[in-house]
Amino acid sequence: MQGDSALAVVDRAWRRGIRPEPPIPVSEWADRNRVLPPTSAEPGRWRTSRTPYLKDVMDALSTASPYERVVLMKGAQTGGTEAGLNWLGYIIHNAPGITMLVQPSLDMVRRNTTVRIDPLIETTPALRELVSPARSRDAGNSLFRKSFPGGQLVMTGANSAAGLRSTPVRYLFLDEVDGYPGDADGEGDPVDLAIQRTATFRGRRRIYMVSTPTLKGHSRIEAAFLDSDQRYFHVPCLHCGDMAPITWARIRWPEGRRDQAFLICESCGGIHHEHDKPALLAAGEWRATTAGDGRTAGFHLSALYSPWETWAEIATEHGRVKSDPPRLQVWVNTKLGESWEDQAGDTVPADPLMARREDWGDRLPELAAVLTAGVDVQGDRLEVQVVAWGADEESWVVEYRVLWGDPSGPRVWADLDSYLATTFAHPKSVADLHIRAACIDTGGHHTKAAYEFCRTRLARRIWAIKGRGGAGIPVWPRRPTRVRGKVPLFIVGVDAVKDALYARLRLTEPGPGAVHFPRRMDGDYFRQLTAERVVTRYDRGRPIRSWQPKRDGERNEALDTFVYATAALHGLVAMGLRLNDEAAAMAMLPTRGAPVMPSTAPAARPALAQIRSRWMG
Repeated sequence: MQGDSALAVVDRAWRRGIRPEPPIPVSEWADRNRVLPPTSAEPGRWRTSRTPYLKDVMDALSTASPYERVVLMKGAQTGGTEAGLNWLGYIIHNAPGITMLVQPSLDMVRRNTTVRIDPLIETTPALRELVSPARSRDAGNSLFRKSFPGGQLVMTGANSAAGLRSTPVRYLFLDEVDGYPGDADGEGDPVDLAIQRTATFRGRRRIYMVSTPTLKGHSRIEAAFLDSDQRYFHVPCLHCGDMAPITWARIRWPEGRRDQAFLICESCGGIHHEHDKPALLAAGEWRATTAGDGRTAGFHLSALYSPWETWAEIATEHGRVKSDPPRLQVWVNTKLGESWEDQAGDTVPADPLMARREDWGDRLPELAAVLTAGVDVQGDRLEVQVVAWGADEESWVVEYRVLWGDPSGPRVWADLDSYLATTFAHPKSVADLHIRAACIDTGGHHTKAAYEFCRTRLARRIWAIKGRGGAGIPVWPRRPTRVRGKVPLFIVGVDAVKDALYARLRLTEPGPGAVHFPRRMDGDYFRQLTAERVVTRYDRGRPIRSWQPKRDGERNEALDTFVYATAALHGLVAMGLRLNDEAAAMAMLPTRGAPVMPSTAPAARPALAQIRSRWMG
């Protein structure tokens, strides 16, 4: 009996291995089997009817599909990653094979496994019985590997060449490809390395590329979409029946009422409100606009289609960011699903910036709410820049100071310690502002001395940093690395800050993102601030974008220290600072010397006191 049971198990496994893959499409599998976890926005049974535009995307990944590659260039909150998870479930349950999921970094893989992959398996009964429970000694179910009958899901980061050159794979899921580094451990483009793993399955392989785009000319997802048949989701006008995509140009609102945004038909002028969106999506269809390469199905999907975000919300956010290029770029990328024309590539001249200098007296500007500092370490000096920040990251250069002395000795560091404890007079009736956080570069001269200075001043938020260039590196890391024992080192994505700064330097009117300079800044400061430019070179045919000096040997300490002061602000935000809330509380306070109004002062003072007590310690 025991032998019969074992034989039956072997027989079932053998039959499963030779059984042809059922011709069920991915969307049908998801409707039958997928269960969303309680942590989802809409937990419970998956319904493709909720996002009808994802049906063709998923079905193009099915084993019966004629396409080898599926590209989704998308906005946020559209369900593109969930479609990929449905595909992974379909593979495990219906068409097993070796599968690879690539994310921008190994850290993101760890987080994604916990937040998405494990819940996918645990809440979907059809998958739970095929993937063994996670156990510490079970190599078949870990953060980077999930085994199932007939296949395996391997998960790796685009920054790991070792992971990308592993076993051949039939199915490849490239998630958020525009966040991948340009090179994986010096071995080449991570997308090329990953796709090479599928070469032995040509004709039967499936590759799913999904991402929000970034910069025009540097966006991987846009380049892949342009190689495809370039499909757009057309919806009918409920008045005249004309079919057209939902585009930003068709979103309108009454004067001054973005919260009442609606969709207009360009053929008949018919108006569609948010409550019409489900009917529009249900009657929509994908239409290709070019032939493409014949092997790639490409889909473009903006957040305007999302059932979880309204046209009013998108329009209102546009109103907040439209004047600030860095935040407008994020809106264009994540809401419209379109690439951004690089505004940092051209040279920013120094003279027009110098001509914009302002006088605000001996006190801080009235709108300033938070002070940060950036410190650059040179062989014979320390250079310090203090920047004030207001609502929507409007900024004012407060002071630039050079502290002369040998950084290998204690005196100049003592001078820095004293300077970072300086307070600055504010026109509002509050205590003078102090420097809330400072970043000190440890990547150049006197690294050991810089580490030691920061180690004993962590409580004052004086942080050791190292700048790193390259695409996809965040301004502030999720967690620091540890060096020389217990000193936390924060890796700062300097390219992202420079991109934002150079775009903002072009703003000539006060407001979100604008940068202001005091009258005392001289020509040398502005030449240093504008000393770099963006250069694009090509490596193995892929454009690599980097910041380089305009001229060899030109000093750039003013630029570097502004970058570090900006990084310090992002460090505070990572700790919970709400800059706009602090700016609003500051604005409510009376100006020094002005009479205190009983109706406003009692409410304003406790609000600011509560915020300040949290950060002043």
